[in-house]
Amino acid sequence: MTHVVLLGDSVFDNGAYVAGGPDVLVQLREILPQGWRAALNARDGSGVRDVYAQLDRIPNDATHLVVSAGGNDALEETAFLEEKADSVAEVMAKLADVREQFGTRYRSMLDLVLDRKLPTAVCTIYDPRFPDAHLRRIAAAALSVFNDAITREAFARHIALIDLRLICANDEDFANPIEPSVQGGEKIAHAVLEFARAGAAHLGVIRS
Repeated sequence: MTHVVLLGDSVFDNGAYVAGGPDVLVQLREILPQGWRAALNARDGSGVRDVYAQLDRIPNDATHLVVSAGGNDALEETAFLEEKADSVAEVMAKLADVREQFGTRYRSMLDLVLDRKLPTAVCTIYDPRFPDAHLRRIAAAALSVFNDAITREAFARHIALIDLRLICANDEDFANPIEPSVQGGEKIAHAVLEFARAGAAHLGVIRS
């Protein structure tokens, strides 16, 4: 029996943001084939290091793991966007430092996830939908360094990548600038199902 476990942050644990509508877990359970199960270990507000504790609660019968982590780590770096710099090179050096630090954390987390020897998918961080168009563009550019670390790890380890930037591509997919709406959650649920159906054989990018 297939048992999918969701790890990470409010991309999966979005119940507080859908105004009583179905969250990602409910929507995933609604579309799973008969006999399949899904569990939510993800917790709103979690960062990459919080996944460690979530791994301790994985059910013994888990068959597939899906991780969405990194968005809250990125939020902790938002003060950088307001800093002044003397040159573009200084900005790029700071971004390189952020990427390397995050990459180290993400790599260590993923090592522990993959120690479970289960088919695993990881998610990119979607582009936020801030009302201010200028801030939205800057945030998307800054997130590219985090997504670079995630995609590198996914392809280096030959695991599936769920690209949330392509899945949640419309403003209506968001309940607020950084949380998925019911519509966005439905798209995410279908992407998780696509991965679970493909299992370890799917090594590409999941876009829908």
